[in-house]
Amino acid sequence: MIGGPALYFMSQITAQMVQQLRAKTGAGLMDCKKALTEANGSEDEAITILRKKGIASASKKADREAGDGLVEAYIHMGGKVGVLVEVNCETDFVAKTDDFKAMVRDIAMHIAATNPVCVTREEVPADLIASEREIAAAQAGNKPANIIEKIVDGKIEKIYQERVLLEQPFVKNPDQTIQDMIKERISKLGENIVVKRFARFQIGA
Repeated sequence: MIGGPALYFMSQITAQMVQQLRAKTGAGLMDCKKALTEANGSEDEAITILRKKGIASASKKADREAGDGLVEAYIHMGGKVGVLVEVNCETDFVAKTDDFKAMVRDIAMHIAATNPVCVTREEVPADLIASEREIAAAQAGNKPANIIEKIVDGKIEKIYQERVLLEQPFVKNPDQTIQDMIKERISKLGENIVVKRFARFQIGA
């Protein structure tokens, strides 16, 4: 047979098979067709091939739309603290993986433990930052203006690290931030991942 087995299996790959694989993985049409050809028409093997080839830098995926994902509920301290968090990815396929589910649960558990005020530093209330700047400047005393500015900026950065979810050290691994942990999953799973929002409830708070 001219072209060998690869040409034969390429002729057996239907548009429906390609579309179905694309719907499950979010990969491009040509990538799906090539993966199905390489996998001799096996969808499961094609998914594995796409995932292996999809490992790339997280920054290249950051602008891709994350329209799927999970909402996780986490209850801590015998019902005294509860968290709801929405974490988005690109496809239902990734949302159903054990890796993604475990990551979302870890984020919910982290929020319960650390009580961040928002997801990103851009979401920190402006009046809170203004107030903290005034306090830090007053505490700096009569130092030169340039020194006071550095002291204030340093304290504001510390507030971001303490109060902003993505910039907090991950409770399970303080050597990396939540953002670093998410970037690892982006590289592993091959899709953009975004923490959309969260709510934390605590008895008496």
